[in-house]
Amino acid sequence: MLSVGDTAPDFELLDQHGDPISLSDYRGQHVVVYFYPRADTPGCTKEACGFRDAWDEFGERDVAVLGISDDPVSDLDSFAEKYDLPFSLLSDEDGSVSSEYDSYGEKNMFGKTFDGVFRNTYLVGPDGTIERVYEGVSPEGHAEEILSDIDD
Repeated sequence: MLSVGDTAPDFELLDQHGDPISLSDYRGQHVVVYFYPRADTPGCTKEACGFRDAWDEFGERDVAVLGISDDPVSDLDSFAEKYDLPFSLLSDEDGSVSSEYDSYGEKNMFGKTFDGVFRNTYLVGPDGTIERVYEGVSPEGHAEEILSDIDD
């Protein structure tokens, strides 16, 4: 895992609208970069809706939220629309950005092995350094946990 104090790797990925988004676009403000396995699945929906429901609180603190998965743009668009998600969902189909953030690799589910995204989150500071690392996140209450840590 990347560590607190490390420079967050910059990236450019397409969002749910097909527009390019870079981490460096948000220099000067805090950014939550959260990695999730699959759009519109129960845990990922719970996590995304947690950020949605706390959206005003993130805005009050000038904190951007970027969700990253290996889903194609079209899946992200329907997911964001279905749940009225107000933040950018980014498509990392080849897992390259997720890999840079130690959030992609071999997974096992139902006896099958495959490569996929791990549920990890990074809080990136205004200067581009990592301020907090959340590994193996539980979707329930995650947005509130981050807000609490920002306020500390």
